Amino acid sequence: MTNLEFGHKVESLASNLRPYALKLTKDNDEADDLLQETVFKAYSNRKKFQEGTNLKAWMYTIMRNTFITNYHRMMKRKTFIDTTDNNHFINTNVNQLENRAFGNFVLRDVNEAIDNLKNMYKTPLMMYFRGFKYHEIAEKLQIPIGTVKNRIQVARKELKEVLSIYAV
Repeated sequence: MTNLEFGHKVESLASNLRPYALKLTKDNDEADDLLQETVFKAYSNRKKFQEGTNLKAWMYTIMRNTFITNYHRMMKRKTFIDTTDNNHFINTNVNQLENRAFGNFVLRDVNEAIDNLKNMYKTPLMMYFRGFKYHEIAEKLQIPIGTVKNRIQVARKELKEVLSIYAV
């Protein structure tokens, strides 16, 4: 693949990557920066791309890894190292006391919302939550995999509605 072809394909994928960047950063300007950095890294590493592999997946992987790297950098900047003999790490954000009462209320409400789900929705959701794969749930409950996915989606939707007061 020539550099021109590669550049054209990367540019055409950039519009597909923007929503993913926005999902990761939750900010328009940061999403644009992440997209720009991803495209730059793709161009600068084009020799590492193996023709015949999925360019779109390769670009998504670059974006995800770039986001994670930037996040870790940001967290390191916010961490101070105490140079006294006990060598503690001190985060600048942790200068407040935690009130666990709110967390207890949330947990109680979440458990109550799950308990109020119909069993046909609650069982697949809880199995999925415990780490079962869709096909394992389908086998265990002896229902089609599409039904499993549908029931989990319906359960999530109901929980989202019931717990909307906790939405940010």
